Amino acid sequence: METYHAGSRAVQDRVGVREFADHVGRIIGQGIKPVAAAFLEIQPMLILGAADPATGRVWASPLTGTPGFVRATGPHRISITGAPRPDDPLARALTEADDLPVGTIALDPRTRRRMRVDGRLRRTERGSVIDAERVFANCPKYIQRRESYETVADRAPARPRPGTELTPSQAGFIAAADTFFLATVHGHGADASHRGGNPGFVRVTSPRELVWPDYTGNAMFLSLGNLLADPRAGLLFLDWTTGTTLQLTGEARPEFDEDGERRVRFTLTGAVEIPAALPLRWSAPEYSPANPDPGH
Repeated sequence: METYHAGSRAVQDRVGVREFADHVGRIIGQGIKPVAAAFLEIQPMLILGAADPATGRVWASPLTGTPGFVRATGPHRISITGAPRPDDPLARALTEADDLPVGTIALDPRTRRRMRVDGRLRRTERGSVIDAERVFANCPKYIQRRESYETVADRAPARPRPGTELTPSQAGFIAAADTFFLATVHGHGADASHRGGNPGFVRVTSPRELVWPDYTGNAMFLSLGNLLADPRAGLLFLDWTTGTTLQLTGEARPEFDEDGERRVRFTLTGAVEIPAALPLRWSAPEYSPANPDPGH
């Protein structure tokens, strides 16, 4: 598999970082090293991004479990015990998958580390397995540190609240967010990534539109490159205290200013809010020192 496709190359060339991207791209591998396997086994949450084959819509979905529910079972494979919630927008696609392109990201707020695995997912008796095609870690930029979490065993998820535009409370939820996850697709693959910043870095410009800045990162431009080639995208916002999730699907398009600033404009076509969806309650955040002021 090529490290970069035409979409990523187009962004790299526009920004003038192709040579640096080639250097950084060496971190992408096919194998899961022991240190990566150890990282996966202590995570209580995995974010998975994919396109639903039935609808074509792209979603980002959270999976949670006792640490060890995600683990490497070989140098090119991870196994996941359990299944997504039955009311998750990707539930049917994931539970019926035989060869579904997926992107995953495990993010650990305690250490400001993250790991991404892209590959093909198929169901098993106990859950699912992903045959890894790309494995890599990212720098800790824009990850808010949260020292600890607890599992709230008696937390009961409420019924999903589907919609086609944001309610005022959902708009407020997004405006207060310091983190979200982004699912994108490309050709025959998928990817899941993280975006972070101080609260206010994502702006709700209308009930059907969001805008966020594209902060300087590792120069690979995997997500932006995907969006240039295929604008379908899925966003996941979560409340790190109450476990409420807000999943959005729609189209996202990168915008480039002459002064070098970049942003992404997202138009939503569907939304699903699930109060108390996740059993995890994290401690208060310590914002990343890399976060720019969202007002500038």
